[in-house]
Amino acid sequence: MSCSAAWRAAVAAVLMIILCSRLAVARVHPSHGGSLATRRRDNVPGGVGGCALAVEPFGYPCEEREVTTVDGYILSLQRIPRGRHAGAVGAGAGLGQPVLLQHGVLVDGMTWLLSSPEESLAYILADRGFDVWIANTRGTRWSSRHVSLDISSKDYWDWSWDDLVVNDMPTMVDYVCTHTAQKPHFVGHSMGTLVALAALSEGRLVDKMKSAALLTPVAYLAHMTTPLGILLAKAFVGEAISVLGVAEFDPVAPAVTNLIKDLCRHPGTNCYDLLRDFTGKNYCLNNSAVDVFLDYEPQPTSTKTMVHLAQTYRDGVLSKYDYMWPNINEEKYGQPDPPAYNMSNIPAGFPLFLSYGGQDELADPADVGLLLGDLMGHDRDKITVQYLEQFAHADFVIGTCAKDYVYNDVISFFNRFN
Repeated sequence: MSCSAAWRAAVAAVLMIILCSRLAVARVHPSHGGSLATRRRDNVPGGVGGCALAVEPFGYPCEEREVTTVDGYILSLQRIPRGRHAGAVGAGAGLGQPVLLQHGVLVDGMTWLLSSPEESLAYILADRGFDVWIANTRGTRWSSRHVSLDISSKDYWDWSWDDLVVNDMPTMVDYVCTHTAQKPHFVGHSMGTLVALAALSEGRLVDKMKSAALLTPVAYLAHMTTPLGILLAKAFVGEAISVLGVAEFDPVAPAVTNLIKDLCRHPGTNCYDLLRDFTGKNYCLNNSAVDVFLDYEPQPTSTKTMVHLAQTYRDGVLSKYDYMWPNINEEKYGQPDPPAYNMSNIPAGFPLFLSYGGQDELADPADVGLLLGDLMGHDRDKITVQYLEQFAHADFVIGTCAKDYVYNDVISFFNRFN
């Protein structure tokens, strides 16, 4: 395959990742009462943070926090220091074990807060005595500021998920450590697991976190399967966006929403259940959960991040961002090809919990199997693997039964290493 053909194939796969990574949740149905863009943009009043919007109405204490990365991005975190019925404790004093929750691509920290207190991981952890911190990656609703760059500029969006590995995740973990005087546990979903795995493979944060729970772990994407894959491969939308120089990838922008409409006209496309088409048949995700999700998500990310994910799908290898031109890679990395992240370099004694589903068409079981192969040398008493045949991608974060099947086991795992 020529270089240009390989590039076209790579960026065509971008859209596959885009839609599967939660835009896929959008079912085309008139009952949604307006466009996806209108619903997401208008549902959150300006200046209202996650605490006031989602947490405090349920009776939980909540704190809005900010931290600035080395490269100038101002990131928001929401902190739920204790449960609803815990006694009033002074800020920073006598709090429980901290846990940092990291969302996936094209969403933000709200994904941990969309269900009821009995079903959302953030509330469940707080009610079990944990000090919960919710991360919001750069470019999302509450992490959209920079010390000098305007969000409308191309320079603001000039980053890939490599930068989350190097800057965002370490900055937030350091902040939690500093303000609690404890090492946090970590929970990631989807791309949140990818960032954590890449960081750990480079030795980052190993000495600053107690453990990591990885829900639908993503390190490989070669076996990702979706019914609409052929249509998307022909669309080349990722390439078109790159050629036009669009640095921000906003899932509710007209270019993407119009594409969805076009795909929905294709024979055999089930636009009333795109979630199933892209992520697999979720086991315990009801219609009300989908509707609540669409009230607040999806969120933008950088086009560069989407291209980077497409490269992972194309190459079958987890590597740093490929600039495609050997001379640019040489300038960035000191070699003509981007360096690979080696999962087998994750320290064998670092506690890991991995949970994945048999129906997941994003974190496909075959790809998770490749990751588990890389971790064969991990200390047996420091790694827990949970396989749920009936679960698909969204079940792990907004499924109504995730508490019984996943979250209770995550908490038991954390308690082993407190």
